[in-house]
Amino acid sequence: MSASSPSCDQDRPLRLMMCAGEVSGDLYAAALLRELRRLAAPRQIEVFGIGGDSLAAEGASLRAHVSQTGVIGLWEVAKRFRFFSRLLSRLEGDLDKMRPDALVTVDYPGMNLRLARKAKAKGIPAIHWVCPQVWAWRRGRIPKVAASLDMLMAFFPFEPPLFAGTGLDVRFSGHPLVDQIEEFRRSEKPDLPWGKGTKIALFAGSRPAEVRRLLPVVLAGAALAQRDLGECSFILPAPDEARAADLRAGIASARLKPERAAVVTGRSRQVLSEARAAIVKSGTATLEAALLRCPHAIVYRVSEPTYRIMKRLLTGVRHIGLPNIVAGRTVCRELIQHDATPENIAAELVALCSDGERRAAALAAFSGIRETLGGEGATRRAAQMIAGALQARGKM
Repeated sequence: MSASSPSCDQDRPLRLMMCAGEVSGDLYAAALLRELRRLAAPRQIEVFGIGGDSLAAEGASLRAHVSQTGVIGLWEVAKRFRFFSRLLSRLEGDLDKMRPDALVTVDYPGMNLRLARKAKAKGIPAIHWVCPQVWAWRRGRIPKVAASLDMLMAFFPFEPPLFAGTGLDVRFSGHPLVDQIEEFRRSEKPDLPWGKGTKIALFAGSRPAEVRRLLPVVLAGAALAQRDLGECSFILPAPDEARAADLRAGIASARLKPERAAVVTGRSRQVLSEARAAIVKSGTATLEAALLRCPHAIVYRVSEPTYRIMKRLLTGVRHIGLPNIVAGRTVCRELIQHDATPENIAAELVALCSDGERRAAALAAFSGIRETLGGEGATRRAAQMIAGALQARGKM
């Protein structure tokens, strides 16, 4: 970011608009705000925008909560077009009325990049954390993303080179998940309801549609694996009680399932840290499993029409699992769509639970993944990048 302005008024609070439209982004934004406050002290920071309970707990004035904005899928967004249109208009009005010193957006690119374009056009620095997945979906978006922002901070080291020649200031911050995992390791942990035998974690999704498609096949695979492994204990983590109820109902109605399968709420990292191996739905949980050194296979199933569309849109990528993308090779086997069968799931669990080459190779690769993600301090580095950019503009 360039173009300096007169020295900032240290007597008034630094004013930021921060927008995070999903629960994960809310956690990242709240941690980022804490680091920014540390860097700005004794100057105060006022924050308004979009977030959740974590950002609100840091004193942010929310225009909308992530419970309202955290929808997934084109159809779900289309059904709420009027809500999002009104929210975007309100936020644009806040840019004019509140004149924040910067707009800091976290992930949620569909709406956040639209808002960033408006802020940048008004002369308000637009800073975005979490690079949109242009490396997987429609690389033609890169010039438009670059034109929308003043600075982009990336989780993965292979992302900044994608914007070479665009003029956008793109920096690698590292992934804050590394910090979160280290904090988890230092925390006290209550006992989990494991039974006897080999401990195995099963992640069959958190959204109802995911659970309907994945849970029966994952349970059947676990049951088949138990025949070869002997006594086993399975735990299925859920993000909240509503999803836990869905999982329990699915287990109760499953035709083929293991002898013991417990459901726990809000303790996914502990489950992964104690499990011998896991089956994990594609998503951030796969990266958590790698950082917690839990050998796992990655599963994913969608409707056939969606699968055909995804195959056409995914260009230039050989993997969909984050550990494999970060490592640049197959570390965890991907059982996608028609490959997600009970037999394949069982074979993976047996191989990963055994003291063989597959397990040893996965554990060795996980150490490299952690280093590739930048080690500890990603949130602190991101805050320092923002502070430096604001200082260059005379705003901090």
